[in-house]
Amino acid sequence: MVLARDETKAGEGNTALQEDGRWSELLRPDYLATTAALCLGVALFAFNEFFVATALPTAVEEIGGATLLSWAVTLYLVFAILGGAVAATLKSRFGARGTLITAALIFVVGTLMATAAGSMPQVLAGRVFQGFGEGIIAAVCYALIPELFPPRLVPKVFGAEAIVWATAAFGGPLVSGFLTEHWSWRAAFAVNVPATVIFVALVLLIVPARKVPSTDTPRPIPLLRLTVVGSGILLISVSNTASSVPLMAAALATALTILWAAVATDRRSEHPILPAGAFQLTKPLGTGLWVVLLMPLAQASGSVYLIYGLQHVWNFSPTAAGFSAALMAISWSVTAIAVASLHSHALRVKLIPAGPALLSLGLAGLMIAFAIDDYRLVFPSQIAVGAGFGMSWGTLSQLMMDVSLRGERDKTSAFLPTLQSAGYAIGAAICGLTANLRGFDEKANVATMHAALFTVFVVAFLISTASLYLGVRTVRLAASHARRDRGRTAAEALAAD
Repeated sequence: MVLARDETKAGEGNTALQEDGRWSELLRPDYLATTAALCLGVALFAFNEFFVATALPTAVEEIGGATLLSWAVTLYLVFAILGGAVAATLKSRFGARGTLITAALIFVVGTLMATAAGSMPQVLAGRVFQGFGEGIIAAVCYALIPELFPPRLVPKVFGAEAIVWATAAFGGPLVSGFLTEHWSWRAAFAVNVPATVIFVALVLLIVPARKVPSTDTPRPIPLLRLTVVGSGILLISVSNTASSVPLMAAALATALTILWAAVATDRRSEHPILPAGAFQLTKPLGTGLWVVLLMPLAQASGSVYLIYGLQHVWNFSPTAAGFSAALMAISWSVTAIAVASLHSHALRVKLIPAGPALLSLGLAGLMIAFAIDDYRLVFPSQIAVGAGFGMSWGTLSQLMMDVSLRGERDKTSAFLPTLQSAGYAIGAAICGLTANLRGFDEKANVATMHAALFTVFVVAFLISTASLYLGVRTVRLAASHARRDRGRTAAEALAAD
């Protein structure tokens, strides 16, 4: 089945020539197992990022450890980012099949540890294994998309992955809450085991065993750089727990400086983790990766504070407040399907800046809602935010691989979910600092909450406008990149004649 796809590889990178892919093809026997495997791998990662919000408060009643509750998310996210950062190296060294199966086993070990835990520290240990294993799985699944699908179907697959992320944002807490309420909080963790067994079976079916030539020199795993990156992300995640605003600001600034230094060091390394051109403003890959980081960074404002604001400022019930998250997820999914269904690759690329533009519009609406005390603006604003991600996310992911050096596409595709998670982590910390600077806490009165949440969404809006500028620049640089490639190809053809 995999070998049958090799005939499409000759057209790799020339997506515009094959634009007749249909959604129904993903469900054909040739691609059904592959589609299911890659979506399930990403779904496990995305859902587990949101699962604990509803399961662990109940767990605390049984095993204690309320003061450690936030660490369940923090440690999962930090180790998922580390797993994603090393995924391309592991795939190159051990092959996709071996890497995925090993990562799945690590994830299952973590799941069993968390399920059987008798104390919160044991749950946290399980979350470390879960995060590291799933970070690798999600990254490798992204890297396999252009390898296991012909170019004409790649936009559809990225659209499907975007739908998975959107569904997880709303469905994760819903499924976890249902299992916790009707069975136990342990069931919310245990459900990962049969899902992972199915995933491993699909991997054995669709991913060929890799024969590594004896002349290959294994690429070293950069443990020191990974430790530095992990320390920076961890410091970002815990900055919100600082006892004072100055300490929080110092921790966040230190963490961002560490990450910036790590990126600069990686560029000079003989064996870099990041793809060539990452975060450089003169290259389409560089500006595009900034968009991948900044959009979830800006949207973290709503993820962290919007439902809280609806409940405590406007007295919404938890279910009614959660409806705003559902609207965002539905809008994201519907828009992603519509954009991935467009036949013109060139049109999809031109629509990329519309994503950050809609995100900016939605965040501006949320900002105004708190400024004028009108909750009715929240719902259309959430629709705009979701449409922004659906409009650009799949095409932007595909474009990042198209503009990468051919030998570095694995690095780029594996880096995408890692960078998205990093964006949410950094955004949550920046929003927390902003809110605390305006006096936000659980004892604040409604007027203080209004002012604090208004300021949070002002900052988020400004960040989203930066992503809009970079989105426009990415499309322009990508067009120049494509023209240079066409000119080089023509020159090589003439030279061959």
